[in-house]
Amino acid sequence: MKTPKQLEDLVEDGLIDDVVNRLMSGKEADVYVVRCGDELRCAKIYKDVEKRSFKQAVQYTEGRRVRNTRRARAMGKGTKYGRLENEQSWHNAEVDALKKLADAGVRVPHPYFCLDGVLLMELVTNEEDEVAPRLADVSMSEEVALKDHAKVMESVIRMLCAGLVHGDLSEFNVLVDANGPVIIDLPQAVDAAANNHAQTMLDRDVNNMTRYYSRFAPELKGRLYAKEIWALYQEGKLHPDTKLTGLYEEETDVADVDAVVEEIQAAYAAEQKRLERMGELDQKKQSRWGRNPSRENLRR
Repeated sequence: MKTPKQLEDLVEDGLIDDVVNRLMSGKEADVYVVRCGDELRCAKIYKDVEKRSFKQAVQYTEGRRVRNTRRARAMGKGTKYGRLENEQSWHNAEVDALKKLADAGVRVPHPYFCLDGVLLMELVTNEEDEVAPRLADVSMSEEVALKDHAKVMESVIRMLCAGLVHGDLSEFNVLVDANGPVIIDLPQAVDAAANNHAQTMLDRDVNNMTRYYSRFAPELKGRLYAKEIWALYQEGKLHPDTKLTGLYEEETDVADVDAVVEEIQAAYAAEQKRLERMGELDQKKQSRWGRNPSRENLRR
């Protein structure tokens, strides 16, 4: 097939030998199968921000650190240079996340490099060495659904323990090979500690996955895995090998309004008494100074 313009330089430089076929076109990138020597790999070409339906919303980039102060200022001002740096930061975020999560034991594609808006990474395949299907295109038994759902929850936990939340996890961002789910698409991954939207994103990720697997395993319906995970994380009790139950007792205590009103009234009464005492003290002082002129008055 004809080599896409974005891959021409990589072919000329010998980093890619041949473009085999176009794999898919997504909301943020076009993906191609390419040949590098004897291996088939995956080339992800990021779309320009103007052409993407998935924008770099503030809630995703919040908390991301930029070490170079000049770059940070330019990105903040939105200059041409800043926009380019912001785009490069978006691309590099996926490479960094893939490496970090692989080290944490999460099943993700291995990244090779990201250059000129192209991410070259491992091509995930099935037992027949064909491109692994998306989870959305796979049917499964109840037993497999329960097993793979547990693997995805383990991946989410390991991600959070590594400090990251996927932020856009669904059946369309998970591939299925012979060993189960593989997490993909991570440019929008957020810092769990520095991003104020991390909990909301984790809830959405976990609920999306649980809802999908519950189609094949109805017993997953109604399970509160997201709340359980976040509660353990906040309490410092979440570990990479944490086993979930899906059970979480939400706080149902109703505020005692009468008790709150009584506390306010008591505080108000105490303040009134304090003011009365201050008034009495002021009167005593004025009376005393009236009988005993000050030294300044004596000098006069």
